[in-house]
Amino acid sequence: QVQLVESGGGSVQAGGSLRLSCVASQSTSGRYCMGWFRQAPGKEREEVATVDRLGYPATYADSVKGRFTMSKDNAKETLYLQMNSLKPEDTAMYYCAAVGAALGRCRTPYNYWGQGTQVTVSS
Repeated sequence: QVQLVESGGGSVQAGGSLRLSCVASQSTSGRYCMGWFRQAPGKEREEVATVDRLGYPATYADSVKGRFTMSKDNAKETLYLQMNSLKPEDTAMYYCAAVGAALGRCRTPYNYWGQGTQVTVSS
């Protein structure tokens, strides 16, 4: 079982930027699909940026397109989420997630989760 640890959350003003990091306990390249989710109080967990096939570009929630970018450093086993032009609506607990891949396709649903890192955006 892969362990995931997020970091990089904090409090910023609207229009600011943050970069979230997620470190995996083992190699995920070619074995796991990874992504970012978020959940605000009283709301359902939302997909922020995920992949459903290995090697394919990430898909982004409409609410973050053009502002958030997911990337991965395989050597460091670290997944990143660069968040720019942050809005108060982005305030949520952000979770790194992973799921095993089979024949290059990501299994569903994502079933490995980090502990979460809080992002708070003030106006």
